[in-house]
This record gives sequence, C-alpha cells and structure tokens, in this order.
Amino acid sequence: MAARLKDTYKKEAFPALIEKFKYGNVMEVPKLEKITINMGLGEAKDNAKLMETAVEELSAISGQRPVVTKAKKAIANFKIRQGMSVGAKVTLRGENMYIFADKLFNIVLPRVRDFKGVSKNAFDGRGNYSIGLKEQSIFPEIVYDKVDKIKGMNVVFTTTANTDEEGAELLGLLGMPFEK
Repeated sequence: MAARLKDTYKKEAFPALIEKFKYGNVMEVPKLEKITINMGLGEAKDNAKLMETAVEELSAISGQRPVVTKAKKAIANFKIRQGMSVGAKVTLRGENMYIFADKLFNIVLPRVRDFKGVSKNAFDGRGNYSIGLKEQSIFPEIVYDKVDKIKGMNVVFTTTANTDEEGAELLGLLGMPFEK
C-alpha cells in the first residue's frame, strides 16, 4: 500500500512551502521526520495483563511492535521501583509514518465527538507538534467490546522545521485539521 500522504507532500506541500517561505535550497524545506506514539501506564504495576493489552492495541494502531518503557528511577510516593514497566511507545518513520498520519488526519480525528479541529498552540517552538488522545477506541483497529480499560496516548509529530509557523504550514498542507 503506497502512502497517499507522501505523494501529497511531494506534489503539493513541497512546492507550496518553497513558494511561501522562499527557500534557497531544497534541503531547507521542512519535512515530517518521525511520529512517536506514547502510552503511559502507571496502573500496569499492579496489573500485568494491562500492559499486554496496551502493547497489543498499540501494535494494532501503529502497525509496528511497541517498546515497553521502564521506570528510570524509583518513586516511593507512586510505589514504582526502578526497572518496572510503566508504558509503551512506538516510533514510526518512512511509509508507516505517512500511513499512520493519513489515517489519523482523515479517519481517527473526525471520529472524535464534537471535533472542531486541533489547536495550533501545541507546537514546541521548534516546529514539532504534540497531540493528546483521550482514548484508544477512536481507532478503527480497536474493537470496542474487547477494551478492558480506556487508555490515552500522546502523538508527537517531529519535523525538520525551524519555527512553529513552518511546522504548522507543513502539517496544514499535509491535512492536519487545525481549528479555524
């Protein structure tokens, strides 16, 4: 399956970015570098099955096997010891990244109840964008009846853009549904 979003970037977004920002070199044009999906599961310290289902769901959502993240330090107040499994993450690059972004922009985000668009205020100052999703059941791969616990996730779009304006323009041209 070819990534439609990659073709959109090459044919539409790339020339539009050159025209708008007047880049002197084609290597200056911002592009999507990677997408990181992170699911924090502090409750998994008590329930090992929760971690297994989270890994399976994240694998189904991203099409790639997630890495289980471990606690770096012990935190007594949260009853977490060093080395305990506390989350899962996936880093998408290349074709998988474009396929996931296309699915997120065109299928998943419009399924969110009362969706008016995502905020333009979630940029980090260097052109990277973060979005938080409250539940995993908005993805079409997840069967709602099999969900034992609703888990949220963070999705980070890492770009080669130098400013938030360039990053916003890039993601907007790729189809990110920003609010008006």
